[in-house]
Amino acid sequence: MTDAITVRSIKATARVRREHAVVMGDQELGANRQYLVRAGRPWIPVMGEFHFSRYPAAEWSAELRKLRSGGITVVSSYVLWHLHEERRGEFDWSGDLDLRRFVEACRDAGLDFCLRIGPWGHAEARYGGFPDWLMAADCVPRTDDPAYLALVDVLYRQIAAQIDGLHYDQGGPIIAVQVENELYDNPAHLATLKRMARAAGIDAPFWTATGWGHAQLPDREVLPLFGGYSEAAWDDSDAAWPQQSRAHYFFSAGRDDDSIGADLRDAEEIAAAREQPTMDVSQYPFATCELGGGMYTSYHRRPWIQPADVTALSLVKIGSGSVWQGFYMYHGGTQRIGQETTFQESHATGYPNDCPVRTYDFQAPIGEYGQLRPHWELLRRQANWLSTMGADLAPLELQLPDDAPADTSNTRDLRWCLRTDGSDAYLFVNNHQPVETLPDHDGVQFEVMAGGRRIVVPDRPVTIRSGEHFAWPVAITVGGVRLFGLTAQVQALVDLDDGPLLVCFRTAGVAPGFHVETASAGEIAGECSVTVEGDLTRVGDLTPGLECVVELAGRTSTVRILVLDEESSCQASVERLAGRDRLVISSVPAIGTDDGLEVQSSPAPVTLRVIPPVVPAAEDGTPVPKATVSGIAGVVRVELPEQSPSELRAVLQRRAGRWKPSIDERTGRASAPDDEAFAAAAVYGLSIPRDAIAEDCETLLEIDWVGDVGRLYLGSELVADQFWYGPRWEVGLRRLATRVAGDTVDLRLELMPWHRDAPVFVSEPARTLLAGCRSEHVADPAAQVLALRSVQLVPQPLTRLVVRSEEPSL
Repeated sequence: MTDAITVRSIKATARVRREHAVVMGDQELGANRQYLVRAGRPWIPVMGEFHFSRYPAAEWSAELRKLRSGGITVVSSYVLWHLHEERRGEFDWSGDLDLRRFVEACRDAGLDFCLRIGPWGHAEARYGGFPDWLMAADCVPRTDDPAYLALVDVLYRQIAAQIDGLHYDQGGPIIAVQVENELYDNPAHLATLKRMARAAGIDAPFWTATGWGHAQLPDREVLPLFGGYSEAAWDDSDAAWPQQSRAHYFFSAGRDDDSIGADLRDAEEIAAAREQPTMDVSQYPFATCELGGGMYTSYHRRPWIQPADVTALSLVKIGSGSVWQGFYMYHGGTQRIGQETTFQESHATGYPNDCPVRTYDFQAPIGEYGQLRPHWELLRRQANWLSTMGADLAPLELQLPDDAPADTSNTRDLRWCLRTDGSDAYLFVNNHQPVETLPDHDGVQFEVMAGGRRIVVPDRPVTIRSGEHFAWPVAITVGGVRLFGLTAQVQALVDLDDGPLLVCFRTAGVAPGFHVETASAGEIAGECSVTVEGDLTRVGDLTPGLECVVELAGRTSTVRILVLDEESSCQASVERLAGRDRLVISSVPAIGTDDGLEVQSSPAPVTLRVIPPVVPAAEDGTPVPKATVSGIAGVVRVELPEQSPSELRAVLQRRAGRWKPSIDERTGRASAPDDEAFAAAAVYGLSIPRDAIAEDCETLLEIDWVGDVGRLYLGSELVADQFWYGPRWEVGLRRLATRVAGDTVDLRLELMPWHRDAPVFVSEPARTLLAGCRSEHVADPAAQVLALRSVQLVPQPLTRLVVRSEEPSL
């Protein structure tokens, strides 16, 4: 633990709000220098990347509901040129490539859409999305070469035809269009692409471009969007934790990250751009499109991202002033295999990274097969806060303490900041970063000046534990009631019939409490202590949980504050049910549908709490039994059919032979084993009963193994692959259900052993697994590591509950 800290001090002095000139759009949907505007109010969108072309079209609607339930308000997606025009002149917008159908599905789900039209996109795709025929054409890509622009014009007109009628001014969901990606030194070309796209029939209130890497962008033509990742799969295998990734865990006015895409740039070019910045980013709101929702695995570098790595980075960006949170990837997918080639980035195409042929899971909050990961729940808490209270947060500006750590190697000092306008204020604290564990901080209090008051928060010294990251409202107004020094993280604001409900959750090791302006609070009720301290009243002794509700009888409404514990806060989401937003707290993931909820089956009864109360019913209309009222919540217990994993026998068909990874001559990096190298793989047969795979819900094949590269085949077709990096390998089988005749699905599993001398990076938890692994089925146990520990089927059945439009008493 660190030395005791008496008071951390910063004065959030009152400021005169400056006039913010509109830089794009208008008052209906626009942006000024500090924040975005929607219908005349400040607005913070939360955007998640989901590549429609890498996921089955039949499942888009269900997956978009998961994004919406996670708090996402905007979906972004690339149009990868080579998927739609693999052969020149032969465009394909059908099936899983149906852009129009996807944009319509976003609209129907109530989600806005950001269209990333390229023409170059990257996305760990072959030639960054350029078709092979374009690479061989007589033109200079990514410039104003007329021959290149003529080809781009054809693409843009094709895209325009697909989205006709779906633009924002046509009542559609397309609020933003991004041109190109990671183009650093040709602003005139970006302006040309925007002009061409508009001429072709593509338009939106916001035009964007990636601003990282000290990019030169055309002034007032595009909004610069930034990013940040907790790790870098594009770095060298022997590189330590990237310095730029470390910087993302410090509050700062800086927005840039010149490490993204650095593997495709010359180091001298990056250094020169850093020394001679050409953009004044302060003239634009701080917006992002690539906050790492996870990270892909390249063959030579395979980081294992932890949930807190994602949520802490995201929170730091909010604290640092972000008013547009964009996550890449938010939903994983699967690379397609084309008529001519595979479509992944690889050494074979001159790129510095070998990527898996199929998987693009990205360790995202929602996985390659729709799996809901822990950081989906954790990010949802932030997203619900931004979507319900973003109008008040957006105008608040970053204010750093005088002693804010400037050296990103500093693991000693506590990292914190304010967002404030001198009247309202939020205190942000981050005590987490990957790789290096940060210490506990004892005896911490913060002193701020906000709203003309000196506020010390907490009013008693506390310990900020290692790993904690949070934002506390120092001074806010809710329903006409003025609150000060609330020592709990705000999660959402939900309107009840007689006033607002402020939903918060406890910070580990800190007792929740707050002060309220005595004159505005009126009578205070709830399981708490109340102490009048002059013109303020202290509310304390709260026990976080589902019943921890404090009522403040304000002048015009009753304000309620619900303080959840960690478990229940992770189970809470804001869903639109029976015509209004409600807080749903479910013991298993519950996804909002058009008329109710979709819940995953569980061995134990599922408990649903809904605020304000409604009565769900089974899909056939039968009321769900055991519906009661507890405080302000309707409580429903749902008995679901029990579904348990089942072990699957893997039959060894061939032991692994001796092999060693090859080194790419151009990059000096290890290359993924090709088809010829896979002759040395261990081979196992898997026979799965056909009736174990459903067409209407997912069944996961869960493979617990340690090794190097795995491939899964159905006949001669490669259906899934993985570069091993630590966690269990999950493969969704639902997609195979309609493609198999007979009583069994026979799969072939090929596993390459890990070679102890391979120049490949894996994270420390994976290294620990390697060190403790006893090899099997290999020719050379001294040099090779391979173990297949278990294979099991994990069903993911769903139960649909509908909610009647009326709100009957329970």
